[in-house]
Amino acid sequence: MITATTGTTTQEALVGMGQIVAGKAPQQMRAIVGSCIALGLHHPRLKFGVLAHIVLPDSAGRGGSPGKFADTAVPQMLEIFKQSGVPTENLTAKLAGGANMFGSSGPMQIGDQNVEAVALALRRAGIRIAAQDVGGNHGRRISFSCEDGTMIVESAGQPTRTL
Repeated sequence: MITATTGTTTQEALVGMGQIVAGKAPQQMRAIVGSCIALGLHHPRLKFGVLAHIVLPDSAGRGGSPGKFADTAVPQMLEIFKQSGVPTENLTAKLAGGANMFGSSGPMQIGDQNVEAVALALRRAGIRIAAQDVGGNHGRRISFSCEDGTMIVESAGQPTRTL
């Protein structure tokens, strides 16, 4: 869903769990993540961006939305760039999330697994991570700009970060 914000021409899209959304400046994309990862890829010259809300590290052959899993989201994001006529060289990657929402240790640390899986998928695709705000035990609200690729990260009790 894309809606115009009041008084400006900026458009915003909310990216839900397992979704991937693409846009051009002046569009902004927003997501709220806990253990999930908000991964933004940006082409600076063409001001084109894609944001994925990645839920789990590995599809393990399961079907479903490609945006749900780190191993399928990154290839799908690159395919969106290609289908849009945007080169995939020199993309910047920014990510936020991967919180450990169920305590600091134990088998339920899906946040850590998500961070590792996204980093691996980006490495395999030859894309470097320009900035990240990951881990901890708090959720984040992010806003990703197609204009300049900035990712604003807000979290309760923490200072706002600009990646």
